[in-house]
Amino acid sequence: MIDGGLAHRGKRRAIWAAALLTTTTMAGAVWTTSAQAQTAAQRSFDIPAQSLPSALTIFGRQSGLQVSVPAGLAAGHTSSAVSGTMTPHDALSRLLTGTGLVYKISGNIVTLEPAPQAADGAIQLGPVRVEGTDGNAPAGYVETTTGPVIGYVARRSQTATKTDTPITEIPQSVSVIGRDEIEMRGALNMMDIVAQTPGISVNTYGPDNRGWEYINIRGFSANSGNFRDGLSQANFGVVYYMTDPYAVERVEVLRGPSSVIYGQADAGGIINRISKRPTADPIHEIALQYGSFDRKQAAFDFGGAIDTGKTLSARLVGVALDSNDQDSYPDGTRIDRQRYMLAPSLRWQPSDDTSLTVLGQWLKSKSGEDPYYAVAADLSLTRVKMGDYSFSDFKQDQWSLGYEFEHRFSDSWSFQQNARYSEVSLDRRAIWVNELQADGHTYSRFARTWNDGIKQLSFDSRINGSLNTGAIEHVIVAGVDYNHQTGTALRRRGPAPDLDLLAPVYGQVIATPTGVLQDFTQRQRQIGLYAQDQIKAGEHWVLTLGGRMDFARAITDNRRSSTRTVQKDEAFSGRAGLTYLIGNGLAPYVSYTESFLPALGLDANGEPFKPTRGRQVEAGLKYRPEGSSLLLTAAFFNLTKTNVVTYDNMTGDARQIGKQRSRGLELEAKAEVLPGLNATASYTRLFGKIVQSADATEVGKKPAIIPEQTASAWLDYTALMGLGLGVGVNYTGERPNDEANTTIEPGFWLFNASAHYETGPWRLIVSASNLFNNNYNTICYHGECYLGEKRSVTATLRYKW
Repeated sequence: MIDGGLAHRGKRRAIWAAALLTTTTMAGAVWTTSAQAQTAAQRSFDIPAQSLPSALTIFGRQSGLQVSVPAGLAAGHTSSAVSGTMTPHDALSRLLTGTGLVYKISGNIVTLEPAPQAADGAIQLGPVRVEGTDGNAPAGYVETTTGPVIGYVARRSQTATKTDTPITEIPQSVSVIGRDEIEMRGALNMMDIVAQTPGISVNTYGPDNRGWEYINIRGFSANSGNFRDGLSQANFGVVYYMTDPYAVERVEVLRGPSSVIYGQADAGGIINRISKRPTADPIHEIALQYGSFDRKQAAFDFGGAIDTGKTLSARLVGVALDSNDQDSYPDGTRIDRQRYMLAPSLRWQPSDDTSLTVLGQWLKSKSGEDPYYAVAADLSLTRVKMGDYSFSDFKQDQWSLGYEFEHRFSDSWSFQQNARYSEVSLDRRAIWVNELQADGHTYSRFARTWNDGIKQLSFDSRINGSLNTGAIEHVIVAGVDYNHQTGTALRRRGPAPDLDLLAPVYGQVIATPTGVLQDFTQRQRQIGLYAQDQIKAGEHWVLTLGGRMDFARAITDNRRSSTRTVQKDEAFSGRAGLTYLIGNGLAPYVSYTESFLPALGLDANGEPFKPTRGRQVEAGLKYRPEGSSLLLTAAFFNLTKTNVVTYDNMTGDARQIGKQRSRGLELEAKAEVLPGLNATASYTRLFGKIVQSADATEVGKKPAIIPEQTASAWLDYTALMGLGLGVGVNYTGERPNDEANTTIEPGFWLFNASAHYETGPWRLIVSASNLFNNNYNTICYHGECYLGEKRSVTATLRYKW
């Protein structure tokens, strides 16, 4: 147990983290008002003549302005070359010469539109400069909920409501991480992407070369909340869908129960990964990466219209990774990994009212399987690996094919359907220690294998529409979704040689296990009917009401015992939220929402488990001033999960009497606080408690492995001549090492940095994580300690034309 002095220092550090967040937030609110001043400042420009979309991307980075281009408007145009020191106005005027396009500047946002026509129908060719502000929707500015986020601040989201909704009108906490932020922070996996997000704790068991994601949301596992493009990616035992960060356009985190919209998911919330999609604008990008532990990666992203009418667009994203892991065996052998990914997509849009997008993905991953170190007799962590590289192995193949269809019947009503079929197969081999023998330094071991897989088919069909009843506006979504998954498991166990901590021997011949532990197939089917109405009364009140009915069935065929178990569940989930739009982007809200997640299995009496339920009350405040790149959010929540399966500490029997509570405060700030200076900051204070359990030793205690406090901050500045620097810090507070809270793991700080330089089509980013190589354990769960991430440096060179 840590002493009181260390606990006091942890709290003091958290106060400093909160002060850092508050300072950044206040600076953002004050400095954002200077956005217009940057249009008059002179900057150095070096933009060769090229396709207009590429030239505008470079202009945005060199000027510090955000450039918004309606889909297809810039395609087919060629820019003029711009070189020298001048104002952004002058540079943009030269860039657009002869294109027949004009621009408008609203705050720090540049939008393009066709040049106005004279009375005789002739087009005015010269670029026109228009100053002004236009609130949250400047003329010509189009942010789609599946497209890129310009800068760090997203304005809209579809994840929370399945409708295109301003974030300030969503009565629930939602965070959006866009492509620019992902790249500038040097994120290498999903845990890196969401690590700055409030309510999130990551890397519970340290970095994992296998590609598994250890993410918790508000104190609950995010495994069941794994979504891609709005459809579930269900896990089955140790089979988890992998995500390559290069293939995503944006990542959205919806915190709190979300079953009204998505059905089966845990109480903490969901993470929706939004794929890169085809556009009519040409995309040409190649990226090479090299980093610590001999990390080598090559990636490409190509796309654009493939017909003259621009009704058909395609995109192909690919990645090849070959890397060692930070861990090694005592004899110096490194744990390596390889991953290959291809993501083709095709979009057909025969008219403005109809579109069909087909999304595919193939991923193959291979790595070592031994992230665990053995523990000595005194429970100290050794540098002796539990397994053996001659046997331990991890191979996963996955592929998916799906589509998104939309047809608009009118300006007010549309039909949307998303569907996807996917398969994942896992071949896993590992060696684990069993027990420490009487000599105090020799472990007996056993070998295990998994030949598991999952097949999943998902559909989501819905009607979206809007109508007015007097002074009240309704935005309605009603739909039905269907999810069917089949999981197969064949798991074996067998003997393995002993492990001597004083003289470990690796490279031994170990027989493949033959003793069958589990051999079963499990089929799960879920049908959900849902409806939601976002009711806007006047200019200030937004009432969100939603309800859903779920019908779930699971059939388990146990080939080992020749038995079949059938379990049926059904549940109603609701959500109600009220937002008041005060004006100038300030929006307080309050909401109530629920979750539903079937719990498979039987209790000690042979009765099927009931679904776990989550219920949450949340109150918060969102602030995004008109015409600014600033978003501040604060949320207080009280979240309870019931029907938790717990285990009697005397008999080991499973009982469903558990109840877990999570209360807390979350703060988040995202802003362009000065021209070229982007910032993010977050702080979370989480009060978790086990209210009921079959294990009396954990009642009233904090949930294991969940930190009480987390905080982060990141600043990224791009100066003249395309040179930039980013610095950041992440704090993870104290965590109980076990359910009884007998020991506490101290908090730790991680400092990160990046340097980047862009000239013409080239961009170089060098990023470092755990800059000062802080040594720490992420957790020591029941005596098994897991090492934290070591310092790593990665350089990424991108060429885009």
